[in-house]
Amino acid sequence: MEWKPDKNNSKAVYKQIADYMEKGIQNGLFPIDKPLPSERKLAEAYKVNRSTIVSAYAELEANGLVEKRRGSGTVVSKDIWGLAKKRIPSWNKYIERGSFQANMPVAQRIRNISEEETLVNFASGELSDELMPDEYVRKIIKSGEFSGHLGYDHPQGNIGLRETIGEHVKRYKGINAKPESILVTSGAQQAIHLIIECLLKPGDAVVIENPSYHYSLPIFKSAGLNVFHLDINKNGFNPEDLIDLHKKHQIKMIFLNPIFQNPTGTLLSVAKRKRILDLSSEFGIPIVEDDPYSLLNYTGEDTATLKSLDENGNVLYISSLTKIAASGFRIGWVIGPQPVIERLSDAKQQFDFGHSIFSQWLGNEFLRSEYFETHIQSLKIRLEQKRDKMIKSITELLQDQVDYFFPHGGIHLWCRLKMGIDEIKLLEQSIEEGVIFTPGSILGTKSGFMRLTYGKASDEEIPIGIKRLAKALGKITS
Repeated sequence: MEWKPDKNNSKAVYKQIADYMEKGIQNGLFPIDKPLPSERKLAEAYKVNRSTIVSAYAELEANGLVEKRRGSGTVVSKDIWGLAKKRIPSWNKYIERGSFQANMPVAQRIRNISEEETLVNFASGELSDELMPDEYVRKIIKSGEFSGHLGYDHPQGNIGLRETIGEHVKRYKGINAKPESILVTSGAQQAIHLIIECLLKPGDAVVIENPSYHYSLPIFKSAGLNVFHLDINKNGFNPEDLIDLHKKHQIKMIFLNPIFQNPTGTLLSVAKRKRILDLSSEFGIPIVEDDPYSLLNYTGEDTATLKSLDENGNVLYISSLTKIAASGFRIGWVIGPQPVIERLSDAKQQFDFGHSIFSQWLGNEFLRSEYFETHIQSLKIRLEQKRDKMIKSITELLQDQVDYFFPHGGIHLWCRLKMGIDEIKLLEQSIEEGVIFTPGSILGTKSGFMRLTYGKASDEEIPIGIKRLAKALGKITS
């Protein structure tokens, strides 16, 4: 089989394969009523995942060109024109025509293989098992103190949890928030989705940082928003850039992660935090502050949130337990003006009828416990050690090929590939060597960068992963 799919083509690989085989059926390359190559054999020939071939065959089957036979595999149908055979829906066409955008193919690939045990995972944004409070959570469950009902709870979330969140953000973030101004969400990402769906409309202009985690979210495109960028350097972004953007595009909302930003790890200075709030008030533009990492501060620098500095009620504040405890809690929250919270709450109830009462109970018990402070202090020490271990390995093995932003908190190391290396090709080679990372092009407009996350890999895996990355770099540059 000399033909090969073009992985750089904008058309999905499975579609290319299906189109090629359809032409082959029409011109007799694949004879009627004869078995087609097995999924495994075709995957090896085209150097793709077996799931890609499954999708291609499903497309051909939906079009009535092939059929599956027990014991014979997939064969070209005798009834190509569908005169005698019932047709099944072309599900792939329905999938493609839906209005909600899929993740980028590279992001899907990372997600699908990231749990393979042989890979050192520098791509996942969650904490490793050893950093999660599993033992304490088991104690909470074994205590048998759950006395709540198991029916629907308040649309904004359990009142006890919202009161605890209010106390938490007051103590740790300097934010004054009453329970009625708090909505419990399924992590921070659901909060972002609710804000976009409820408060914006197609054609609205919004601003995000570049690079940023928000850049990777398909929801902005799905909602038909026009997205503009504030470029990030080692000192964060320049708030003055917002002035020209607003004059040209009439910005409706700003999405920011100013404290140990994902992916760069940068901390926006206090002066810049205050300036962006001044501009928000001057132009009447609301700010959505995404704050996963402010508690993961290794040096004691000023990490006052925008919300704590906000005197005019311009900031919608989002945070969660995901990055400071465990992703499995699925507990996040939005803090904002009560009418906004009620609007978001109404939408959330339409989506899922409210959050699980049991996970809210667990989150409440954990967040209000004396153990929480112990956990955070231990977590900061362990993450700083992981960061130093990763930087040490990079210095020893990649010093001439990679430089990076030095983070004072959070879980990410933002790296630049010095030699203009294609980070997607490096990713593929790295997967072969047994390590995975997040290419910078998923998170921003510039190529030649990668995000190495040190929160997921164990202490032992970090130097192994960097060694594998160095080997992959050597192979594609030799």
